[in-house]
Amino acid sequence: MLFLFPSSIWGQKKDKETLKEEYKASPLYQGSSIGIEIAGIGGYLLGGDILSSEILLQSNLKNRFLPTIEIGYGKTDAVNVANNMHYKASAPYFRIGMDYNAFYLKPYLPGYLYAGLRYGRSSFSYDVSGPDMVDPNFGNHIVLPYHYEGERSKASWLEAVVGIKVKIYKRFCMGWAVRYKIRIKAEEHETSQPWYIPGFGKNASTGFNLSYNLIYNLPF
Repeated sequence: MLFLFPSSIWGQKKDKETLKEEYKASPLYQGSSIGIEIAGIGGYLLGGDILSSEILLQSNLKNRFLPTIEIGYGKTDAVNVANNMHYKASAPYFRIGMDYNAFYLKPYLPGYLYAGLRYGRSSFSYDVSGPDMVDPNFGNHIVLPYHYEGERSKASWLEAVVGIKVKIYKRFCMGWAVRYKIRIKAEEHETSQPWYIPGFGKNASTGFNLSYNLIYNLPF
């Protein structure tokens, strides 16, 4: 947070009433930005089982409300060594939502703290395979292979987001965010269920995620 409040900036503070008047007179639309999430790529390159990245498109309304669209792609090709199950999936996903700039009355700062909500959705297929199973009704006489390809599924979820965006050079910024995810629905099959949901992560009722974005503020 000290990075957001360098001592040289404090001398430029205006009184609260002046800032409120300038805010009221400011235009509704104050530009847009585009960014890319790279933490998911970094984790995969360091040996992770999941590759995920997304493009962020965001508009600035009154320096306060920040409607956001995130379009990404996720994939995995993983083996659970405990039970020798192999799972493979890849698909695009999207999220839509809005962030709220807590420092909207402080345009002199080189960044801001925000909180937001997202709705995410993905439609994907997956392959799953594992050790052959023995039919319990016939003992060792009948072996059932466990191998399914192209299982279709859809999933949706909500995210609560808290993060920081900081200017680093001219129109270039970077941002960090913590995301708490709540699964709404994930379609399952009688014989299998998705282990990984693109855009959400490992299939669970809730989960946390850290994201890191490189952002460019578009001229307007």
